[in-house]
Amino acid sequence: MTERTDDSPGERPRLSRERVLWAAVAVADAGGIDSLTIRSLSQSLGTKPMSVYYYVANKDEILDGIVDLVFGEIELPEPGGDWRTEIRRRADSARRVLRAHPWAIGLMESRTSPGPATLRHHDAVIATLRAASFSQELTAHAYAMLDSYTYGFALQEAGLPFEGSDTVADVAEPIMERFSTGEYPHLVEMATDYYLRPGYDFGDEFTWGLDLILDALATRATATT
Repeated sequence: MTERTDDSPGERPRLSRERVLWAAVAVADAGGIDSLTIRSLSQSLGTKPMSVYYYVANKDEILDGIVDLVFGEIELPEPGGDWRTEIRRRADSARRVLRAHPWAIGLMESRTSPGPATLRHHDAVIATLRAASFSQELTAHAYAMLDSYTYGFALQEAGLPFEGSDTVADVAEPIMERFSTGEYPHLVEMATDYYLRPGYDFGDEFTWGLDLILDALATRATATT
């Protein structure tokens, strides 16, 4: 589609479908997906709602478009390379992208009109596993497990009341005061001996869990070939 200027050439920025969708991503990043409306989007673009409708038919089309943009930010695995390295790189990238766009976690698998970036992403992951001699059945199991873990961890991470290891103690201190009754000895032990020790970062749990999944998949792949 040819780009066109908005209502007043020279006074308002030139619009395009891509610019509208990236503006929608910015609105969702700032206020969550519920803050994204045609009105809030048009205000962020400095234009009128009818101008937005020139590029997108409705909110469903916007959601389809911005989910595709998010998928496009995730690094694609390379079929034919070391599958563990490629799948790990893809999982690490997905986690980083979802940390930047936490609103997308609940939408990634919910859209029924996937865009080209989404389809390329899925095809590349499947191709990487199949190139590693995963059967179709094991590929399906592996993909479901990897996404459940990655999305689930991203969702849990997004909901944490602290950011990084430096702020854990600040959040934990008032909670620990409630443990003084002695009713929760195992929580106290874990908190004092593990979670609150210097250098602990919840984000490191992602790598540990991913290693466990990849080890299990490698064992299963060997057993079925």
